Amino acid sequence: MAEEQQSCAAPRREVVTGVSRAARRRAAAHAPARSEISEQTTVGATYVRALMRSQLRAGLGALGALALLVGTLPLLLALPGGGSGALVWVALGVAVYPLMWLIARWYVRRAERNEADFTGLVTDPKDTSEAGW
Repeated sequence: MAEEQQSCAAPRREVVTGVSRAARRRAAAHAPARSEISEQTTVGATYVRALMRSQLRAGLGALGALALLVGTLPLLLALPGGGSGALVWVALGVAVYPLMWLIARWYVRRAERNEADFTGLVTDPKDTSEAGW
C-alpha cells in the first residue's frame, strides 16, 4: 500500500541553480582593442592616433570659427560709420560673447562625442562590469 501512495503522489521537484547564461563570460575571439592600446602595439597606436586626429580636427574647427568671428570685427568697425560708439559696444559687448559661448559649447560636445566613440570602439560590448577606462 505504501507503494501505491508513493506512485500517486507528485514527483518531487528539484531546482538546479547555477550561473545564468547571460552572466557567463565568453573568451574573446580576438584580442580586445583595449589590450592592444595598453600593450602599445601598432594597432593600438593607430586607435590612439585616430582619436588624437579627430580631437585635433575639432579643435582646429573651433579655432577657425573663433578666428573668423574675431577677425571680422576690425573689418566691421572699419566700415564708414562703423566707428560709432554704439556699434562698437554692441559688436564687442553683446554679439561676440554669445557666439564665443556657442563655439565653445560645440567644441566640448564634439570632443566628448569623439571620446565616447573611442571608448565604444575599444571596450568589449559584452563587458558591462566596467563603466569606462
